[in-house]
Formats: sequence, structure tokens, C-alpha cells
Amino acid sequence: MKQILIVCLGAILFFTACTNAKPRVVVHEKALPSWYLKPPLSNEKELYAIGEGKDKQEALSNALASLLATLSVSISSHYSAKSIVREGLVNTHNTTYVNETKSEVKKIRMSNYEVIDTAKLGFKKYALLIKVDRMKFFLSLKRELQQQFDLLSSLQRDSHQKNLLAELKSYNDALENLSDLQNRLLVMNVLNKEFNAKPYLKKYATLKERRDSLLHKITFWVYADYKALVSPIAKGLNSKNIRVKKLHNSAHFTVVIDSDIQKARAYGFYIARAQIDIRTEDNNGDTLATNTFNLTGQSSQSFAIAKQDIVKKLNTLVKREGIAKILNLDI
Repeated sequence: MKQILIVCLGAILFFTACTNAKPRVVVHEKALPSWYLKPPLSNEKELYAIGEGKDKQEALSNALASLLATLSVSISSHYSAKSIVREGLVNTHNTTYVNETKSEVKKIRMSNYEVIDTAKLGFKKYALLIKVDRMKFFLSLKRELQQQFDLLSSLQRDSHQKNLLAELKSYNDALENLSDLQNRLLVMNVLNKEFNAKPYLKKYATLKERRDSLLHKITFWVYADYKALVSPIAKGLNSKNIRVKKLHNSAHFTVVIDSDIQKARAYGFYIARAQIDIRTEDNNGDTLATNTFNLTGQSSQSFAIAKQDIVKKLNTLVKREGIAKILNLDI
């Protein structure tokens, strides 16, 4: 009797547990969109790219980067059969050139894109498909380039109103803004095979020639009451390809360094505290810019070596900040 009771109790508990059990939730895997599995191929009219990310903005950024990478591959393929020698170098193979081009292509600004589709693939994972019209992209790059050269034409017309250093700064800024010109022209050529880059290259060459001609005219000379301070400033000017030479003409400028150096001793060290006043004058003696620095040198051996330490610190300051900032002058 007891055994029958145990069996019945076990059966009741079993059926009760089955009744209270929660039903299993089956999560079906989300189907991926067809455009993601088989994205459209780029063609002669349009470029396509897919990007993924933790949000839509990151997915868009990755899609744009992917599209530009496609252009890099196109450029690499387009120029793989050519041997390119860059100015001033010999035995330079196109491999280095193409690698540099790829990195520069990534810097190109792209705004004429269209988001075709978006999808949420899972938790914090998005994907989107973008399309870029090749001709619209080409025209936007051409328009931007033309605007830059139009500004340069205006610069050249107004150059007579500036002093030579201001004119030199304008030319250097313009050349810096066009430093990736070759790579932009390569991209434009990939987008439009009929594009002729020669007029732009000619304008750039003319601009560089005028800058170099102006740079050749300009000279500086450096005076200092403590002569050892001349060297750091002269080296800084040379780093800008500016000649340090004593002349007397309208293209000549002078840097004057006055230093007030005080002696001190502390904890067994010789201390040299200096207030360094720098001014730049034109050939008429008119002051163009001034600047002041406080530097401290020290030595355990002598005051003379402590003064030399000031020179080392000025040299470090010129290398770190650049000569333009030290002179407080746009060059």
C-alpha cells in the first residue's frame, strides 16, 4: 500500500512540473538583406560601397572609406605599368608612389553620396549601402580645385600690396593647400578618363616657380649681443630655405637679439637666467615683429657652461615651435 502511495505521489509531482514549465522561445535568425549579401557592382556611371558600424554614423564613415579605398585600387591598377620618378630622386619605383597616393586619397572630402539602404543587423550593429554618381563626384572635385586656383589668381593680383614676407607666406600657404594636387588629379582621371590634368599641373608649376623666385630674393641677417644665440635663429631660418646673408636691399631683413643674462648660485649649481628680446626689422630699420622669452640655463661646472645651456634651450625651442613662432613673424 505504501509503495502504491509513493508511485501515485511521484506521478502527481511529475505532471505538476510539466504543467508549470515555461514554453521554449525560439529566436529565428534575422534574414540579411539581399543588397548586403550581394551588393551592386560599381560601373562607369556609379560607385557603390557597404559600411558597417555600431551606429549609422560609423557605418556611413566606413562606407565612405571603403569607396575611397576602391578608388585607390583603381589608381594602383591604372598606374601599375608605369615607372614614376619623382623630382630630385632617381631609381624611385612606382610602388612607393602608389602607396602614398592611397593614403592621400583617404583625405579627399566626399559629400555627393546617396544612402540607398540601411539595416540593423543585430545588437549595436548597423549596415548601409551608399551610391556615388561618378560624374557628380568628379565635378565637385573639379569645382573645388578651380576655386582654389581662382583664389591664387587673386593672390597674385594683390601681391604688390603686400611686403615680401607676407607675399611669401601667401605662396607657401597656397602650395601647402595644393600639396595633394597630384593625388586629386589621379582620382579625377579615374572618375573621368577624358579629364585633362595638364592645365592644373602647369598652374601649380608656375606658382612654385614664383614662390621659389621670391624666396631666392629674400635674405636675413642675425645680430646678437651674446653671439652664441645667433646660431639657433639662423638654423631656423635655413629650415625654411631662407638664406642668411648680409645684404642691403628691399628684400633684406634683420633679426636683432638682446639678452639680459643674470648670474645666480643655488644648491651648488651655476644658474644663468636670461630675458631674450627678439625683433625683426626691414631694410629701412622699421620693426616688423617682436617677441620675448625667458630661459634658464644651469651647470655644475661654471657660469659660462650655464650660458651655453641657454643656447641649447633656445635651439630646442626653435625646433619645437618653429622659427615663425619664435620671431612672431609669418614666414
